[in-house]
Amino acid sequence: MKKLFFISVVILLTMTIGCTKRQTIHYPPIAKTDVVDEYFGVKVADPYRWLENDTSRETEAWVATQNEVTFGYLKNIPFRDSLMTRITNLWNYPKYGVPFRKGNYYFFFKNDGLQNQAVLYIQEGLDGEPSVLLDPNTLSPDGTIALAGFAVSKDARYASYSIAEAGSDWNKIYVMDLPGGEKLTDELLWVKFSGIAWKGDGFYYSRFEAPEEGTELSAQNKNHKVYYHKVGTDQSQDQLIYDNPAFPLRTYTCGTTDDERYLLLYGSESTYGNELSYKDLSREDAPFIQLVEGFDHEYYVVDNLDQAFFIITDAKAPRKKLVKVVLNGTADVTWHDLIPEAEEVLEGAAVIGGKIFAQYMKDAASQVCMYDYNGNVFGELQLPGLGTLGGFSGTRDDNTAFYLFTSFTFPTTIYKYDVETNTSTVYKSSEIDFDPDDYMVKQEFYQSKDGTKIPMFIVHRKDLKMDGSNPALLYGYGGFSIPMTPSFSITRLVYLENGFVYAVPGLRGGGEYGEEWHKAGTLQNKQNVFDDFIAAAEYLIAQGYTSSDRLAISGGSNGGLLVGACMTQRPDLFRVALPAVGVMDMLRYHKFTIGHFWAVDYGTSEDDSTMFAYLLGYSPLHNLKPGVAYPATLITTADHDDRVVPAHSFKFAATLQEHHRGENPVLIRIETRAGHGGGKPTAKIIEEAADVISFVFYNLGIEPTME
Repeated sequence: MKKLFFISVVILLTMTIGCTKRQTIHYPPIAKTDVVDEYFGVKVADPYRWLENDTSRETEAWVATQNEVTFGYLKNIPFRDSLMTRITNLWNYPKYGVPFRKGNYYFFFKNDGLQNQAVLYIQEGLDGEPSVLLDPNTLSPDGTIALAGFAVSKDARYASYSIAEAGSDWNKIYVMDLPGGEKLTDELLWVKFSGIAWKGDGFYYSRFEAPEEGTELSAQNKNHKVYYHKVGTDQSQDQLIYDNPAFPLRTYTCGTTDDERYLLLYGSESTYGNELSYKDLSREDAPFIQLVEGFDHEYYVVDNLDQAFFIITDAKAPRKKLVKVVLNGTADVTWHDLIPEAEEVLEGAAVIGGKIFAQYMKDAASQVCMYDYNGNVFGELQLPGLGTLGGFSGTRDDNTAFYLFTSFTFPTTIYKYDVETNTSTVYKSSEIDFDPDDYMVKQEFYQSKDGTKIPMFIVHRKDLKMDGSNPALLYGYGGFSIPMTPSFSITRLVYLENGFVYAVPGLRGGGEYGEEWHKAGTLQNKQNVFDDFIAAAEYLIAQGYTSSDRLAISGGSNGGLLVGACMTQRPDLFRVALPAVGVMDMLRYHKFTIGHFWAVDYGTSEDDSTMFAYLLGYSPLHNLKPGVAYPATLITTADHDDRVVPAHSFKFAATLQEHHRGENPVLIRIETRAGHGGGKPTAKIIEEAADVISFVFYNLGIEPTME
């Protein structure tokens, strides 16, 4: 490390909030270097570059000292333990996943309540007795090994499953016999961003070459390849199906049609847009035929009927449509609109019981319409209310399907659906001790800085007084065409039962209104996302829901970037900021793991001088200013996050502690043996929730009640 020295940034922070105990924080000394990068003639210092080395002793020591300070602070919050008890009690009820069928067997996930990982069950027929097929809780003593994928062969003889350790995106694939679940000798390593697509007694999957030792969680992922693995053979014998060394940063994933006649190959170079090719597996040595070239639009094969594909696309349809393509063995095919673009966004489609179920999103809430194979609409699936449908499962031959429905005050419920009669009945309901009649959910619209109308869900107790004194939590994302739709959260109940207003705006950059809405919040339109979020806060204050002294903001990943940008642009507007696993260094994000995939939304600092200047203008890390009083901030990240590497949060925290002046605490909580969030065990989820909620309450001056 070049010219390493320490500057003493030990600030004595004393704070008194409500009747809580006074705390004094001593921030650890901060190591700095003289690293400077030059972009288009502009020099940018990066004094905490050394924190990018996630395996160094210096970084390990810094993490330990930061956690010591943070957990010491959280431990001294007087109601932290009682909040954890309340969250644990709320969490402790059975939770079910949507059943799905293969052959004569049904499969489903269930968590008894506080199990670290959901358990996979199998049963013969709908009336069979369920038995445990795979319990991930037995794979590690701390519950940090999670089931990441599961696929069953067409004849239901085998199942392949992938596991992820400590929250990493790296997977290992194993194979078992059915129905007993006996584990076979197969083990496939260095699998990432892969499906499992069965064909006969083997399956297609995608992987990278083994990374250099010590770089597994940070090195850029290159040269994705597709292989075929035959059950019972060693990985070294797997057949290479496709690679493209001319474009090492692209990824390739495969799927097979339900009849296993066609192999589908999707090529991507970002989080949006894909190429599509297929191979006719009924013909020996058939080539891949490319149906779609380039990455300007998205294409996803829903199903096939003989030699016809049903494909969802946003080509010439920003809110998506379903098209039919009849294959002829060449790339020269005709695309017919089967279900044309509508005013609502087409989220997905499923072929079940001889019908096409098209799932739409209207103002971020679900709707489902039914069509025949000619695209004629003949009905609508009646949902319980304003909320989100998910997990629709069934096959073209089934008369029975399953789906889940959830909303902000509607705990996740599994429904059994009769296709012939178009009726739904509750299959598995929630047993949580919660009365939804105490709360109300509404959707309001407000104007952003440029006059654009933005939707926002608002949830609160029915007896709320609009006097500006209520605490509020504003949550946002605004990126990668991902919509913020209604969903149920156990931890959110703790906020609501203590009088919080919970608000979720549908920011530009998301997918609430299709691809045009998404693009309105990308690249040099990214500031629109931050303006939308800031305007949401100002709306809540103006309408009497809350005040800036009672307002907390939260977001994760791209939402962590959102929180980081807004707290640096408007530190006066928020009392508490919770950036989780955020993208904080917009000049270097593309240099780690799969970060280059995000360039379609962000652009990169190396594109041109204009894009560099734009990124520098909002990058949270680079817009922290000395002497500014920032909101009380709790940054959260994890040591095994190889999606958004923790260096983002590390460097942001170090810079924030150096520059911040004021009484608000600015802390970082670094989870161990955890990643970006997926597969996190229940125990760690509850512990983190207790810490975060305690921090919010403590810094808003709220003494929680435990209902």
